[in-house]
This record gives sequence, C-alpha cells and structure tokens, in this order.
Amino acid sequence: MIFSIATKEWKLLLKEKGTFFWLLLMPVMFIVLFGTVLGQLGSTPQTLTYIDMDRSSASEALLASLEAKGGYKLEAKDAGTLDDELSRIREGKLSSLLVIPKGFDGALAEGGNSQASVELYSDAASDTVAGLRSTLENVASDYREQRIDDALKSAGANEESRKQALQSPLRIEDKPQNSTEGNTVTQVVPGYTVMFVFFVMISMIRRFVNDKTTGMTARLRTTRMSPLNYLLGMWLAYLGVALVQCAVLLAFGHFAYDVQLGDLTAIAILVFMLALCGTGIGLALSMVVRGENQGMAFVQLITMGGAVLGGLWFPLEYMPKAMQTVSRFIPQYWAQKAFQDIMVRGDHLVGILPSLAVLAAFAVACVAIALLRFRGFMKSAMS
Repeated sequence: MIFSIATKEWKLLLKEKGTFFWLLLMPVMFIVLFGTVLGQLGSTPQTLTYIDMDRSSASEALLASLEAKGGYKLEAKDAGTLDDELSRIREGKLSSLLVIPKGFDGALAEGGNSQASVELYSDAASDTVAGLRSTLENVASDYREQRIDDALKSAGANEESRKQALQSPLRIEDKPQNSTEGNTVTQVVPGYTVMFVFFVMISMIRRFVNDKTTGMTARLRTTRMSPLNYLLGMWLAYLGVALVQCAVLLAFGHFAYDVQLGDLTAIAILVFMLALCGTGIGLALSMVVRGENQGMAFVQLITMGGAVLGGLWFPLEYMPKAMQTVSRFIPQYWAQKAFQDIMVRGDHLVGILPSLAVLAAFAVACVAIALLRFRGFMKSAMS
C-alpha cells in the first residue's frame, strides 16, 4: 500500500511540467553558472592600464616583470590621456592606472641612495588594487636585491658569497594534506546538490496542502487505507525524488567538471541520509504549516538561510567566528562538510560518521514531529 501511494505520487510528479525544471534543470543551471563564473576568478588575467612617459629599456623591463609576476594584460595609454584616465578612475570606470614618469631609467641607474619612482593612481573602492600593489612591491624587492648584489660585487665578493647573502632566511615547504586539491567546482557541485535537496520540501508542502483542500485527505477515512500508510507513502515518494536528484547532480559534476567523488559507498550513504533529512524536515513542515504561503516562507528561510550559514555558496572560513559557530546547528553544514571530507580530504565512511549522526538526528526529530502532528492534520482535513 505504501509503495502504491509512492508510485501514484511519482506519476503525478512526472506529469507536472515544472517538476523537471525545479528539481533537476535549475540545479544544473546553477552549477554551470556559478561553477563557470567563480571558476574563472583568478584565472582570467586582469588588465593593467599604464602610461610610460620614460619609454626606456628600464621601463619596458619593469612592465615585463609586472606582466610575468602578476599575470597582467598590459594596456598602454598615451601621456596626453592622463587627465581622461584619472577622470575614469574617479567615475568608477577604471580601477587603477600605473604611470612611469620621465627620468625613471636615469634614477634607477644612479644607484646609491637614489630611488626611482612610479605613480599608482587607484579607485579606493576597488578590490583589485591590493594585488597590483603587492606585485609592485615584489618587483621592487627584486630591484633591491639586484642593487645589493651589484654592491657586493663591487666590493669583491664572489658569486657564492653573494648568493648566500641574498638567500632568504625563510623557506616555505608546501605539504598539502588533502588527497584532492579543492577548487571552486568541489565547492559548488556538492553545495548546490545539498541546497536543492531541501527545495523538495516545496513539492511536499504543495501536495499535502492540495490533498487537504481538495478533500483527498478526508476521503481516506472512507477507504481501507491506513492514514499512516498515506503519510509514509508520500514520504517514500519524495525520498526517491531526492535520491534521484542527488545522483543526477553529482554525476553531472563528475562527468562535466571532472569532480572526483571519492569513496562511492560513503557518498551513497551520505546521499541517503541527506535525503532522509531533507524530506523529514519537509514532512514535519507539511504537518505544521496552515497553508501553502506559510510553507513557502519557511522553505525559503530554511533553504536560503541554510545555504549561507552552511557554507554551500562559499567556504565557511570566510564568515565571522560567531556565524561559524551557528552553522554547526544546521544540517546543511554537516552535509557539505561530509561531502568535502570525502571528495577533497579523501575520507571514507568512518570519517563522516559524526556528520551522518547529525543528519540522522535531524531526520528522526522531524519525522517524530510529523507523526505527532499527523492526527491534528487529519482532523483539520475533516473539518
């Protein structure tokens, strides 16, 4: 009987034109959009607008160093356009302008205590200027080391001693501890998979509210079907939907973006617990809310608020400490953490047991609320 109700619900969902879009196509579109846009951040070269008033070999060497170290795409402007470029900065149309003044080559060649200078005009509201300033400081450090090397060479120091003098006292040994390098896609694919599982609650609430308002729920009393079988059958239907949704989205991430899923057994169990949790919350809401509009408001709060606090849109470490503490009390955080543990850190089932326990606790608590409220839901349907 329970499976028959679930089958009936699956057939109804397949007939609804919007179901495929909201549950599968829209999540895929989000993954493609944000995976593509955010994945390009840092890889697309920034344009460095400059005016070279010196036009010397030294200024050309400086620009070449900036291009090599910072990965900038150089865009030259004539000296006569300086005022126009500064106006563009003040209007927010240009983030920065580098000006190499006349006499740069001569000041650089003088040596001693002389300093060559460049002028960096910038928009204070731009976030890209800090990177350019850091690159300029790195280039300046190279010039300083070259000057020290020339001074040591003039003093008669041999090549080995000069090399030792210029050697940094700090050495960085990069020792990554994760089995897979994390990137934007490993954040976006599991993040939006978790997020859209909770959107299944919209369909659940609509179905329960519609059955109640059309008298479908009341007519259960005139049949041999147990009301509890109706509740469990509806839950089974949307549990299956959530499982298929997760499988499709993770498979899309794997084949379209080469996301390494890691231990598939652990992933499968995690997906099952996530689906139990998401549909369990949906079941509880369906029994508690008084109408569809109220239900939609709760769903938006849970899905969107949980996406932000759970670290589904961006890494959690970007958030204030207080918000990171709050995130431990929502299921999305534990689902995303478990996905990251498996896909990035190489964990297996044992490593994600705490996350599975939290998701199970949410599912059990919400199903218990649904069962406690089910009698009241049936009574309201009869009135």
